[in-house]
Amino acid sequence: MKKRIGVLLSGRGSNFEALADSVASGRIPDAESAIVISNREGAPGLERAKSRGISTRAIPSKGLERETYDRQVVAVLNEHKVDLVCLAGYMRLLSPFFVSSFPNRILNIHPSLLPSFPGLESQRQALEYGVKFAGCTVHFVDENLDAGPIVLQSVVPVKDDDTEDTLSARILQEEHKIYSEAVRIVLEGRYKIEGRRVMRIT
Repeated sequence: MKKRIGVLLSGRGSNFEALADSVASGRIPDAESAIVISNREGAPGLERAKSRGISTRAIPSKGLERETYDRQVVAVLNEHKVDLVCLAGYMRLLSPFFVSSFPNRILNIHPSLLPSFPGLESQRQALEYGVKFAGCTVHFVDENLDAGPIVLQSVVPVKDDDTEDTLSARILQEEHKIYSEAVRIVLEGRYKIEGRRVMRIT
């Protein structure tokens, strides 16, 4: 039976599209895209999902308490029998209720080498700090911001003439690669968690 992936997004959904491409091509084997949910009506990622024939749902979050909102989202994910939740530019911090509903079954992609530069505008933070290497991180999600155990990371050298846009574009290319690989590792169960360390099992 195929593993079912649910994606949460707030905007354009480029990482969702990379995952969907990997599912469709078999790079993420024995999986299917079950549902794409956005907290913003009109998010471009929803239209991109619809064009692929994937079920979508807009659940507006404005004005709702975090757990009240999360209970609605979890209900829809359960309705679609989702095995793994993937955050793809989802601009909300998950409640403890949400995290406990999918233990070690929520992944996020973040455009920095965590634990450096969590939160928003990571690429700008990296440039302002003057680091020589930036990158991206796929991690399990807990109730803290960008703080769960790390599954994969990819390093991107920072060039002297980089702007936030040029650095972001190069990091995004790596995001698309390692997110699919991390999803494959998790869905195939080829890992174990010891403390904070995610260990590959070959």
